[in-house]
Amino acid sequence: MFIARASYNDDVFYCVVEGLDENGIPAADATVEVLDKHPLLGSVSTTGAVYSLAEVRLLPPVLPTKIIGIGKNYADHAKEMGGEVPTEPICFLKPSTTLIGTGDEIRLPWQSEHVEHEVELAVVIARPAKNISKEEALDYVFGYTIANDVSARDIQKKDGQWTRAKGFDSFLPLGPWIATHVDPSNLDLKTYVNDELKQSSNTSMMVNDVATLISWCSEIMTLLPGDVILTGTPAGVSPIVDGDVVQCVISGIGEIINTVEPA
Repeated sequence: MFIARASYNDDVFYCVVEGLDENGIPAADATVEVLDKHPLLGSVSTTGAVYSLAEVRLLPPVLPTKIIGIGKNYADHAKEMGGEVPTEPICFLKPSTTLIGTGDEIRLPWQSEHVEHEVELAVVIARPAKNISKEEALDYVFGYTIANDVSARDIQKKDGQWTRAKGFDSFLPLGPWIATHVDPSNLDLKTYVNDELKQSSNTSMMVNDVATLISWCSEIMTLLPGDVILTGTPAGVSPIVDGDVVQCVISGIGEIINTVEPA
């Protein structure tokens, strides 16, 4: 199932997306069926309202209390950044104000001269989780979506930590919907900038898999319904500039496309 959050005129709602192929790419006649309430609030049903996917605006598919990023979780990316694979996960937080949806603009801050894309598998938590084991971790997952962990690389280097570099408004395109049925252990990830392939990998190449990351994060902080864990990016990150079109693709989920412009 594919669950989205969308708007039509002045209404904002959660919905089921129909008419997608096995990779999450919509047919011309794809539709959305409006749900009667937030899908994390228990059993839901459709209201009977149906719209064409083309006539709604897709929003970030979830509004998390926190967004947990994981750094250097692909060995090739750790190498390209000039570092070693960490002995345990490295985490950071991104503010909710970084969130934008597919079709929205990534806005380049004046403080940075070097902003880069980072495609990542994003995990959406289904229910409260604290001190859970790796073996039970996937039972706490609602589904998976696509993230672009946009990063101001010069600021990251200057600050020696990641909050400001990854925390600017619009620095987290997320979506286009949540896939509730995919296996996170074997998904292809790709990034294209202006149709040129920049990143290409598979989630099987993660240093720490999804279950390990959920369990590890739950030992630090309570994970709440709707919280998002970003699972790291593979090698191939590159600068994005005004006028670029960035397309992040994950097999089984779909794609998010964002243009780049000055803030």
